[in-house]
Amino acid sequence: MEKIISLFADFGVFVLFPWVLWRVTRRVLPIVVLPILLGILMAVWHVPVESWGIPSVYGDDIGWVAVLVLAFTAGLEMWLNPNHGEGEDAIPAPSLGRLLGGAAVALGGPFLIGSVVIYQFFLPLHGWAAPQVSPLLGAISLGLCIAVSALPVLIGIVRELEPTHRAVGQLALKLAVVDDAALWIGLAILQFVAKGPSALHSWSWLEFLAVLMLVALASAGGWAARHFRHPPLIVIWAAVPIYLAAGSWASMQLGLHELIGAYFAGAIMPPSWVRRLPVEEVGTFALIWLAPMFFGHSGLKIDGDALTWPSLAASLALVAVSIVTKMGAVYLFPPASGLTSRQRLSVGALLQCKGLMEIVAATILHAQGMISEFAFAALMVLAVISTSLTGPLFRLFSGKSAEQA
Repeated sequence: MEKIISLFADFGVFVLFPWVLWRVTRRVLPIVVLPILLGILMAVWHVPVESWGIPSVYGDDIGWVAVLVLAFTAGLEMWLNPNHGEGEDAIPAPSLGRLLGGAAVALGGPFLIGSVVIYQFFLPLHGWAAPQVSPLLGAISLGLCIAVSALPVLIGIVRELEPTHRAVGQLALKLAVVDDAALWIGLAILQFVAKGPSALHSWSWLEFLAVLMLVALASAGGWAARHFRHPPLIVIWAAVPIYLAAGSWASMQLGLHELIGAYFAGAIMPPSWVRRLPVEEVGTFALIWLAPMFFGHSGLKIDGDALTWPSLAASLALVAVSIVTKMGAVYLFPPASGLTSRQRLSVGALLQCKGLMEIVAATILHAQGMISEFAFAALMVLAVISTSLTGPLFRLFSGKSAEQA
């Protein structure tokens, strides 16, 4: 009974209250940002939420599953009117090479520039030197955090976009997926360089099983798209949890984030099956009524004592570097040909969102002694500020009818 009461308290604090605030403020900020801000403020002010049973065990599990569902439905939406919009809102379908090239520039530009700026101007400051690695490796670690885009939060933000802007959001999501994969690969490489081969574990039969599972899912989806286009609806619903669970587990087993597997699992389901599912309704329900517990709990995990005025000032400088380099990279080399200036800037505005991915990366690097306590606190503030600016920046550059960004 105690766990149920804690769940209700969790729901009230991180779901109902942010929803009311979201409606009262006319959706100025994305609803996924509000629980994060609330959790961080509680951590800074040392609000004794533990006495309320928060975070609750059930709330943790429900929130995590909801975010997996958000990633899965984002992948499914690749097959639902992928070029939503007309006229200036239409997005030309990019080739795979152009998409990967745009993702590489969108990630590599901020990473290189950020690493150089941090090495030259930030690491010489008091408290910024990494305790257990060389200054170069410390700068690269911070540069990786600056370059990353927030896949979980971005999924929620794209879910809130109006239909005329959904194509821009989907394009940004595709780049964010590549960013996220590069982040986890980069983290593994950094740990290998810092600690040697012992940082990486040799593959076991589970890793090979994960690869085979992904290949089997993709092959089954391709076969069904050609030979089993219109099965009974119950078959489609039965396949949904199989694809979601298998994709998430396989990516986790391969050392990648579970959200990457969930996204790709949705993307490789047969298009004719996807069109018969209530993707929009399921995603919206998960976003508003379940996932906020995950975002709120993540905010609570931040060390409130590390958020000081000096870290805030440093974070503002990092915000400027992050936004300018990310948006500049997307503008100079867009991920699709034919994008208007507004569309390029809109994609860049979405991709500059840091959110939980930066928090996760910074936490790992901090635990390994690859960034300092001061740098860690600055990155936490950067994540909050950049995420909060995502909606206003997107509305600024996207123009008409972006009221729900």
